[in-house]
Amino acid sequence: MNDHLQQSAPSSAPELIPVLSKEAIHQKVVHLARRISSDYPNEHLLVIAVLKGAFIFLSDLIRQLSIPVEIDFIQLSSYGDNDTSCGDILFCTNISADLKGKAVLVVEDIIDTGLTMTQLVKYLHLFEPKSVRVCTLIDKTERREISFEADYVCHTVKSGFLVGYGLDYAEKYRNLPAIYDLKF
Repeated sequence: MNDHLQQSAPSSAPELIPVLSKEAIHQKVVHLARRISSDYPNEHLLVIAVLKGAFIFLSDLIRQLSIPVEIDFIQLSSYGDNDTSCGDILFCTNISADLKGKAVLVVEDIIDTGLTMTQLVKYLHLFEPKSVRVCTLIDKTERREISFEADYVCHTVKSGFLVGYGLDYAEKYRNLPAIYDLKF
């Protein structure tokens, strides 16, 4: 465990098992940004980040894009302070941008059950965008309840409760520079 984790975690803290290093995340984000930029060569892309988890990923991703972007945010909740989704999606905030006729890219931290992203994509289509694609930092298949495939995926994992790089447990661990599997 690196010094940052030893200093910030009390001795009774859950174990943090490394999944993706800061360097590996950076390489994957750069690669993904190149793909997205090449897929939208003549478009002004509207990027909608799902708060709170996607904000760090969004920040790194958009700085690597070579195309013009507009940014908006939406906040959803399905976990609360739990380590599993309750299945009910709560729209905590709404988007402010006009989506009509625009190419929209949703940036999410993790796709787990598939329920949240399926509902969000359906909701966004109500605003008549030209297209809606999804980019996720983590595609986790362990608890997938509904078939959903993101258009852009940084990293796929089968299982685990992941924290760091924006991912949290009860609003903790978002600040970690890498991604870890939180073992209770």
